[in-house]
Amino acid sequence: MWPPTLDDYIADQGLTAPVSAKHQENLDAAIAFVERVRDDLNFAEDVLIDKPFPTKDNVLGTIRLAARWVARAESPQGLIVMNDMGQVRVPAFDPDIERLLCIGRYKGPVLA
Repeated sequence: MWPPTLDDYIADQGLTAPVSAKHQENLDAAIAFVERVRDDLNFAEDVLIDKPFPTKDNVLGTIRLAARWVARAESPQGLIVMNDMGQVRVPAFDPDIERLLCIGRYKGPVLA
């Protein structure tokens, strides 16, 4: 289940293979980011490690994070032009992705 694959990314985003290298690069970066910020999860899925495994939400959130980064790279000014809607802003963060990954303001309490 972990890490999400490019095929998972393609299926979720409704793309057709082959896709450009930027999709794989952003997916790899999103995986590394999630593994770094969610050090409370057992990404090795080793039964001897006393941490929970990543959930389907974590996998979906990672895929959506990678897709967000691709969209932001394609719109350096933070805007996407849509024929029927005009210009649409690409926000800097997505609360749905943060909820799926339990990061940002959706991370649980931390004891120091």
